[in-house]
Amino acid sequence: MTEQPRAVLGRILNDLGSTLIEVVAGEADPARTVSGVLIQDPLDEPARLPGAVVLGVGVYGAGPVAALVDTAAGLGAAAVVVRSPVPVDGPVSDAAARTGLTVLGLTPGASWAQVAALLRSLLAVDELGTVGGPDEADGTEPLAGDLFALANATAGLLDGPVTVEDRGGRVLAFSSRQDEGDDARIATILDRQVPAEKLRALEERGAFQALYRKEEPVYVAGVSDKPRMAIAVRAGGEILGSIWVVVDGPLSADRAQALQEAAKVAALHLLRRRTGEDAERRLRADLLATVLEGGTHAPQAAVRLGLSAQPACVLALAVTGEQFAPDRVAAGHRVAEALTLHLAAIHPRTAAATLGGVTYAVLPTSSDEQGLRVAEAFLGRIGDRVPAVIGIGRLAARPVELRRSRADADRALRVLGSGRTQRRAARLSDVYAASLLEELTDRMAAEDDLPDGPVIRLLVYDARHNTALTETLDAWLSTFGDVPAAAAAVHIHPNTFRYRLKRLAVVAGIDLNDPEARFEAMLQLRLRRRTPEAGHP
Repeated sequence: MTEQPRAVLGRILNDLGSTLIEVVAGEADPARTVSGVLIQDPLDEPARLPGAVVLGVGVYGAGPVAALVDTAAGLGAAAVVVRSPVPVDGPVSDAAARTGLTVLGLTPGASWAQVAALLRSLLAVDELGTVGGPDEADGTEPLAGDLFALANATAGLLDGPVTVEDRGGRVLAFSSRQDEGDDARIATILDRQVPAEKLRALEERGAFQALYRKEEPVYVAGVSDKPRMAIAVRAGGEILGSIWVVVDGPLSADRAQALQEAAKVAALHLLRRRTGEDAERRLRADLLATVLEGGTHAPQAAVRLGLSAQPACVLALAVTGEQFAPDRVAAGHRVAEALTLHLAAIHPRTAAATLGGVTYAVLPTSSDEQGLRVAEAFLGRIGDRVPAVIGIGRLAARPVELRRSRADADRALRVLGSGRTQRRAARLSDVYAASLLEELTDRMAAEDDLPDGPVIRLLVYDARHNTALTETLDAWLSTFGDVPAAAAAVHIHPNTFRYRLKRLAVVAGIDLNDPEARFEAMLQLRLRRRTPEAGHP
C-alpha cells in the first residue's frame, strides 16, 4: 500500500481562493503541508498542531493580527486566517516576513463555522488519499483504485461477481462477470438498484439485521437462485453500505478474510466519496453566500458557479411553523433537497444552498414571472405535506444585482411566513404593501414608535368604558364607508352603527371626511394587528 498523500496549502488556495480567502501578507508556499485547523482563543492555552491553519476569530487591527502571526509561528502553523480587510502595512507585513507565515484574509460575510468545516472536509479528502499500487508482499494487484477496481479485484479473489451497495440497495459499483449471476443480479445491475421485492425478502429473512450486527461475512441463501456472501462496510460504528458476492456456497476462511479486508478498503472509498460531496456542497454554499452578499468577490464567485452568463432571480424557501421543532428541521432538509433537484431539471446552472435556515436558489431566467411560475409548480408538486413558502426576488441582469434580488425574496418570504396571506409563493411586488407594514411593525416594536392619535384615544376609551368604538371604526374603514355592510360585519343595526360612528368621531377627534385622516387611522389599525401588545394601550 502506497503512502497516503498529505494536504498542502496550494490545494486550499486553489479551492477556496479568490472567493473566500486571499493571500494578504507573506509568500504562500503551495507545497507546504497542512495538517489540521485550529481556532485561536486568546483565553486558552495555545494548542500545538504543526502545520495547522489557525483561524483568528475576532482578531482585528494591525497589532493583534501581528501578535497572532507570531504566536502561530511558534506553534508551527502553516497559515493564519483573519477577517478582511486586513491592515497589511507595518506590523502585519513585518511579522509575516519575520516568521515566514502566510496571512490569509477571509472575505466579509463568510461564516467562520462554515469555513472551519470546509477546511476540515478538504483535509479529510486528502488524508484519505488513494489506496493503490502493488502489494509489497506478493506483488499482486491491490484491492483499491476506485470502487469499480475494488469490485473487480474482490471478484477475482473470491471467484464470483461483486456489487458494492449503499444502505438503500443502490449499486455504487460492480465487477465484471455479472453474467455468471442469476436473474436478480442482472436486474440489479441494469437498474443500478436491488429490486424492491428482493429487499423485502431480505428484510423478512433477517438478512440485514445479521449483516449489520456481525463483523464477519454473512451467508444468504434462499432469496435468489444463487446464494450470496455479504459483508457490511463500516466506519467506526456507522454502516456505510455493503459488499455482495454471488457464490456457490459458504466461503473458506481465507476468502472470508479477503472479503473483510475488501470491506475496510471500501469504507475508505465511501468515506472519501461522502466527504467529497459534503465539501463540494459546503463550497457551493459559501460561493453562493458570497454572491448573495455582494461585494468585490461576488462576480468571481458567480463565474465559478456558472451564473454570470444570463439574467437570474433569487428564490428563497422556508418551512413555516415552529422553527426549532425536530420534524420541521427534517422537513426543511427534505424540501430543500427536493427544490434543488427540481430546479436542476429546469436549468443546469441553477445554484442552491441553505443559509441560516432558508434555502436560496439562483435561477437563470428571463423574468421574475417565470421564477414565480417555477415556484408555484414546485409547491404544487409537494402539495400540503410540507408547509413551505417561497419568495421570489426581482430579475438581476448581472451577478452584482443578485444581492438586491435576495433582499426582495427575503421580504416577500417574511410576508408569506407571517400567516397573513393564503399565498405560498409571491414576488415582492405581489405583497409590497404587506411588506411595508411588517417593516413598520418592526420599527414600532423596537422603538415604541406608534404616536398618540385617534386610534390610541379610541383604544383608551374602549378600555375604560367597555365600548367597541375601535371595532366600529375598523369595520367602517374596511367597507369603504358602507354603513349597512359595516353594521352587518359587527352584527349591529345600521342606526346603532351610525350613532357609534358619530360618537367615535367626537371621542377620537377625527374628521372622517378627511382622506388623510382616514388613511392614517387605517394604517394605525393595520399596524396594531401586527404588534405583539396590540389592544393594550
